[in-house]
Amino acid sequence: MAASTAVPVQRSTCPERLGDLHNGPVPVTIPPPTDLDVLLDRVTPGTDVIVPMGNGEPVRFLDALEGRADRLESVRINQMHPFRTREHHSGRFGHRLRHVSYFLSPTLRAPFAEGHVDLVPNDFHAVPQLMLERAAAPLVVVTTTPPDDRGMVSMGTTADYAAALLDRAPVIVEVNARMPRTRGDHTFPLGDADGWFEADSDLMEIVGPEPTDADRAIAEFVAERIPNGASIQTGVGAVPGLVAKLLADHRDLSVHTELIGDAIMELVDAGAINGRYSTDGTAISTTTSFGTAAFHEWLDGNELVAFRPVDRTNNPRVIASEPNVCAINATMQIDLVGQCASESLGHHYVSSTGGQADFLRGAQLSEGGQSFIVTHSTALGGEVSRIVNELSPGAIVTAHKNLVDKIVTEHGVAELRGRTLGERAAAIIAVAAPQFRDQLTAAARGMGYL
Repeated sequence: MAASTAVPVQRSTCPERLGDLHNGPVPVTIPPPTDLDVLLDRVTPGTDVIVPMGNGEPVRFLDALEGRADRLESVRINQMHPFRTREHHSGRFGHRLRHVSYFLSPTLRAPFAEGHVDLVPNDFHAVPQLMLERAAAPLVVVTTTPPDDRGMVSMGTTADYAAALLDRAPVIVEVNARMPRTRGDHTFPLGDADGWFEADSDLMEIVGPEPTDADRAIAEFVAERIPNGASIQTGVGAVPGLVAKLLADHRDLSVHTELIGDAIMELVDAGAINGRYSTDGTAISTTTSFGTAAFHEWLDGNELVAFRPVDRTNNPRVIASEPNVCAINATMQIDLVGQCASESLGHHYVSSTGGQADFLRGAQLSEGGQSFIVTHSTALGGEVSRIVNELSPGAIVTAHKNLVDKIVTEHGVAELRGRTLGERAAAIIAVAAPQFRDQLTAAARGMGYL
């Protein structure tokens, strides 16, 4: 590492909200930035480059790495859910530079189907350990804020698996002044990095889909079952956004989740979230975030939000320590005993497991906990039922039947926990689209469930 020298640093935009413990700047020494080409030389044959998801991606570093792909050998980019489409996703560089995914974002679905991207099955909480076990020569590259007056940087919009690896592998830092400064277990002294450089990359915005009438009905069924004082796990999308709006009159809520976005911001602004009963010590605990520019501005310096490594936020034991966990997750197909295929349509992979199983387990063990699997009852304009007597051939079971508590469609709520197979089948059929109920009932009888 180069000799240390004092360099200008940037204060947080909201230092008083982050709880500075001093009355003025404290002199710190920070190593000078390293030439990017020198840092790229750290990527040697067989290196597993590990980068965060979403807006945590080190854009300039990956641009430059792809630019020298003809000089690489057996290098892998390990990442969940990238926002940007990249050349190495398409297999253009062959064995020289290949993408290893742990969750397929929309940008990766076609490249994966074409055989250019590898997918590692996982539960989200286990991803840091899986990455270390796979990597012969790991190199973690993260995006952070500029250092504050104590030389500390924040990974901003995400902690995920990368924050869990900060002290377990070499770390290179891409400093981006556009990154919001957030608090949590993803902050560290810039001087601890193996090298750093500056970038100027826009944050990508994620806007939820326009809700449908079915989304509104599902959200109402979920929201009316969430009590005051609950700990919410939800994500980004039409139903989570609607549920949040319907909880605006609730009080003493906390959030323990893997992902927050604009819906949580709006729920805070409504006065519903204060973390009164949280065992985590903060109102909102998350491992990553997707949202709009307004959300990123709200996130900057917000003392209500803490980012934790995913092996904490998604650890079922940690989730279970929170009282009244209400976990909300989506699926694509459900059979008559309650098995949920949430990551593939038959043999066609769409995503991966993510944190669904983590939070179903955690909610099941939480005192007063409950979980909701939400889905429209039909697809393709009502032509296909998402509730079926048997899952499509090749479908991946993401939530096995023993973990599934409540299934919610626009037609109602099927409560499955503690029920017999016959009772489960009858409850699930009752929330299917009316035009499919007779054939589902006949199938259930033929299978011996009814």
